[in-house]
Amino acid sequence: MPGSLNSRLNGPLDSERVVAEAVALGFETAGVATGSRSGHVAHFREWIRAGLHGEMGYLARRSAVERRSDLTRTLDGFRSAVVVAHSYADADPAAGSGDRSRAVVARYARGRDYHHVVGERLEELGDRLEAAAGRPVQRRAYVDTGPVLERDLAQRAGLGWFGKNTMLIHPRRGSYFFLGVLLTDLPLAPSSPFREDHCGSCRRCIDACPTGALLGRHEDGAPVIDARRCISYLTIELRGAVPRHLRPAIGNRVFGCDICQEACPWNESFATPASEPAYMSRPDLDRPSLVELARRLLAMSGKGFQREYAGSPLSRAGRKGMLRNVCVALGNWGDQEAGPVLAAALADPAPLVRAHAAWALGRVGSAEALAALATRREVETDRTVLAEVEAALREAEADDTQGSDVCLDIVDG
Repeated sequence: MPGSLNSRLNGPLDSERVVAEAVALGFETAGVATGSRSGHVAHFREWIRAGLHGEMGYLARRSAVERRSDLTRTLDGFRSAVVVAHSYADADPAAGSGDRSRAVVARYARGRDYHHVVGERLEELGDRLEAAAGRPVQRRAYVDTGPVLERDLAQRAGLGWFGKNTMLIHPRRGSYFFLGVLLTDLPLAPSSPFREDHCGSCRRCIDACPTGALLGRHEDGAPVIDARRCISYLTIELRGAVPRHLRPAIGNRVFGCDICQEACPWNESFATPASEPAYMSRPDLDRPSLVELARRLLAMSGKGFQREYAGSPLSRAGRKGMLRNVCVALGNWGDQEAGPVLAAALADPAPLVRAHAAWALGRVGSAEALAALATRREVETDRTVLAEVEAALREAEADDTQGSDVCLDIVDG
C-alpha cells in the first residue's frame, strides 16, 4: 500500500510519518498529542457552571466532564492521540446574503454526515497503525461525539489556535474543517504544539455575530461563547421554541450558521474548496426555496424525514426542528407568498411547528395571514400555540394602529 507505515512500533514513531499516513487517507493535515490531562478543563467547568451550554446536558454530566479532564478515563492505557483535519470548505460566498426567500444550510451540512466520513477513515488509520505496530492496539475514534476536548488536542497537536469565534484556525487553511481524534495506547512521538494566537486585536467575528453569542476571550485567553444565543445551537441543539427576541436575527438560516467563519480574514485569505466528494451539496440543500422546502417537510412524517435525511447532518434536528426553523425563516422573509404554506403549517400536528408558524404569519401580516391566525385562535387547544397566535394578532393590530397614526400625521401636516 503506497505511503503505508512499514516499521514496527517498538519505540516512539516519528509524528511526521503518522501525519503522512493520515494525509494518504485524504485528511488535509494531522498531528500527534500526548499527555492525558487538559489545561482547559478548569475553563470548561466554569463555562458549564455559568450555564452557557444551554440545554446540552450531556456536556455537563459529571462522568463526561471527568473523562474530558483525563483521557485515561476514556481509554485505559492512553499514550497518544492522533488528531486529523478534514476540509469542507467550498466556493460559496457569504451564504447569508442574497435572496431571503431561499434557505441557507451551513456549509458542513449540505452533503454526507461528516461523522461517518471522518469516522470511517479514522478507523482505517487505526488499522494501519495497528498493522505497523505488529500487535493489537487499544484505540477509540471520536468525531465530535465523545468526551474529548478536540480543539485542545488539535492545538497541542500543532493544527492551529483557538480563534475568538471558538473555532480552531489553521494558519494556511482557515477554519472550515472537521476534527477527528484517534486515542491510542501507542508511544507516538508528539508534534510541536501550536502556541501563537494570530487573532490579535481583530474582532470581526464578534462584531458579525447577529445574536451576540461570542463573548471575547476569558482572562486566561480562552474564547467564550454563549451557546444559548448561537444560531447553530438554536437551529440544531435546541429542542423547544426559539426565544422570540432571537428569531429575527436568525434570518434565513435553517440549519447551522457560518457567519463567524465567513467574517474571519483567515478564511478569506486561505480557505480553498475541498476535494472530498462526500461533502458536495445535495441539490435539495443548495439554497432551496423556503416555500418549497416547507411544503416538502409538511408532507413528511417524522419517520419519513429520517428516511429522507438518513446520512445527512439534518437528521439531528428532526422534522419538527427543521419545520420550526423554516417557519422562522419564512417569517423573517415576510413576503405574502409565504402566507399559504405558513397557514398549512398552522395546522401541523406538532405544537412546536404551529407556534412558530403563528409567529411567522404575524410577521407576514397580510389580510390572509391574519385571517388564518384568527381562525386558528378559535380551535387551538395548546396553550403555548394559543399564546403565539394571540401575540401575533396583537402585534399586527399594534402595527396597524401605528400605521394609521402616521397617515393621520401626514394628513394633518
